[in-house]
Amino acid sequence: LIIHPATTTHEQLSKEAQLASGVYPNMLRLSLGLEHIDDIKYELDEALSKL
Repeated sequence: LIIHPATTTHEQLSKEAQLASGVYPNMLRLSLGLEHIDDIKYELDEALSKL
């Protein structure tokens, strides 16, 4: 799961409050599971190569 905190979880905060809490406009948050690290790396590489 990849989200953009500035427009999802922190959108109720002002821009100043977002910055003060460490949320930046160009930040993405990546949520990972308990898969083997090699599987996570492979799947992330596959997804990013399609951008």
